[in-house]
Amino acid sequence: MELLDAVFVFQMHEQQELLWHQRVHSHEKGQFELHYFVSGSGTFSNAHNRYAISPGSLFVTTGETIHSIEANIEESLTYYATLLYCPEELELARRLETMNPIKVGTNWRFFFEEVRDKGLSQTRELRISACHQVLGLLYNLSAGTRVEEVKGENIRLEKAIRYMQRHVFDKVDLQMIANHVQLDHSYFVRLFKKRMNTTPMQYYSNLQLEAARALLTSTNLSVKEIADKLQFCSEFHFSKRFKQSTGTSPSAYRKTHLQLLGT
Repeated sequence: MELLDAVFVFQMHEQQELLWHQRVHSHEKGQFELHYFVSGSGTFSNAHNRYAISPGSLFVTTGETIHSIEANIEESLTYYATLLYCPEELELARRLETMNPIKVGTNWRFFFEEVRDKGLSQTRELRISACHQVLGLLYNLSAGTRVEEVKGENIRLEKAIRYMQRHVFDKVDLQMIANHVQLDHSYFVRLFKKRMNTTPMQYYSNLQLEAARALLTSTNLSVKEIADKLQFCSEFHFSKRFKQSTGTSPSAYRKTHLQLLGT
């Protein structure tokens, strides 16, 4: 059992990005993938079936099944994709695949953020924990158990993550986020760090850099224009932060990834 990949795709709408994510593809035997859609609309194709994508819908795809995502360019898609290798649970995945699309609701950002954070961790125990979290959700869905959306303190984190995702191109500070979730900012930072292993502003910064990577590979915007769009104080500051995160400059990142896309 292993979580192979976990990605967050933010507001997919640019042409190059659409071409990449709309590609028809499959995975290897013993693997299965989850797609959880946060916002936007489009069509999810799974084998010979085509389904409408709506916010709060979850799709399960078994390894060798050909699938693709077609976005409505008027409504940018935001979603999480989680790929697992778990051959002993393929029957579970096949049962759920027949239930597509599974309507789980729109308050599962925090769940998939936590799975992504643990699944990509260097700590083996956290990676295993992420797999069990996913399997727990899938078994509840298979059994027809009503899955509970996040509540209590977790609903505050869900609201904070939603707020930061929606305002990634705005100038946001810690107090604004804390005010939105109606928590004292010191308590909010402790709560967020306890569950997400990072501070709210570090998470927001990572979200900006994810958006920057998407813009570099899917638009013709200059590095300066991207820096301005993401509210960085200067192109130099943006480039420095980008290189700290990826190990390469924005221009070099763009060149490398456009070559990988064959453009």
